[in-house]
Amino acid sequence: MIDETYKYERKGLELKALLEITQAINENQSEAVLVNIFKFTCLVHLDIKALILYVSKDEVFERKISHGVKGNVPLILNTDQVDDQKESGQLMIQLSDEYSFDELETYLPVYHKDKMLAILFLRRKSSDNELDLDFTQALANILVVALENKRFARKQLQQEVLNREVAIASQVQQMLFPASLPNTDALKAKVTYYPHSMVGGDYYDLIRKSDDQVYFCIADVSGKGIAAALLMSNFQAALRTLLRSDADFSMIIHQLNYTLIENTKGERFITFFLGEYDYRTKRLRFVNAGHNPPILCREKSGATELLEAGTTILGAFEELPFLEVGERTDLDGFTIHLYTDGLTETMNPEEEEFGEERFQQYVDSHLCVDPEDFHRDFFEQMRAFTQEVPLRDDLTLLSLRFS
Repeated sequence: MIDETYKYERKGLELKALLEITQAINENQSEAVLVNIFKFTCLVHLDIKALILYVSKDEVFERKISHGVKGNVPLILNTDQVDDQKESGQLMIQLSDEYSFDELETYLPVYHKDKMLAILFLRRKSSDNELDLDFTQALANILVVALENKRFARKQLQQEVLNREVAIASQVQQMLFPASLPNTDALKAKVTYYPHSMVGGDYYDLIRKSDDQVYFCIADVSGKGIAAALLMSNFQAALRTLLRSDADFSMIIHQLNYTLIENTKGERFITFFLGEYDYRTKRLRFVNAGHNPPILCREKSGATELLEAGTTILGAFEELPFLEVGERTDLDGFTIHLYTDGLTETMNPEEEEFGEERFQQYVDSHLCVDPEDFHRDFFEQMRAFTQEVPLRDDLTLLSLRFS
């Protein structure tokens, strides 16, 4: 009769324990609250004196509960320390000499869809009382699955926030680019821009300062993502401010480098090309700061050349070690192709790069054609080369034809 009364009372306590934990889950209590309720439920209602709970997280088992244990137990168990021998029903845990689970008398592995999510170590209050291991394991399973669901929901929420941030950064980046490019007898421009992801690290611009003066540029910031987009936004603002201030051409480059160093402390850099053409004097001035050299095509002679004069990448040195402003004169019919390394580093299925030589050969065989036609035909050839192999970097090609 006493045994029956004890069993009846124990079932009542188990029901109360189940009610408390499920009610807390339904109320969407925090992870810390759920863990505490589980701990006190085990101690008060289930005749448990000591317990340790490890929960799987990012390829390790993290200790969530440790109560009633005097010895030293690890905060974390690596997965390679836990050998779950399901056939024999044994759980082998490798511990260094400083740690021990000897104070605990039994363990309960907690599974969900064949994946071990947790390990619960227990010791009874009295050896006379029998533990209902099946119920304790079921209760632990309810807790651990709830914790796993919370972690999944948290990750999903974080991903949604990140996706929104990336979408905003992408919109901001699109605002950096010119809303439209000129298509007149005096100047025709065409750009093709393929970002590697939603937010790229390439930047191009075309700024008409006066009827005679046109500035154009292309840049590639180290790194990708939101940080790169914000840095490029700041860089564009600095450039446009300097162009409005009538600063000397070389001073613009030095100041951009100062601004970049100040903002990034030398941790990021930008390759950059800035050109200025004056219709009145027929003069082109430019600085190439470590960027892929644009290709200049002269319409009259049919000759091409690389625009290499300039300096090193921006943001690497507090003071640029050298600076040369390139100059070409007597230009009244010419085309310039500016591009980022995503173009030349595009791969085919054999992992062969498209390369600068192929691009130079294509330009030499398509001198001073309409930029629209140039881009259409060139990217057809590039698609034939890559055979739809995905890009590994942002790709930008900006073609300008001055007449």
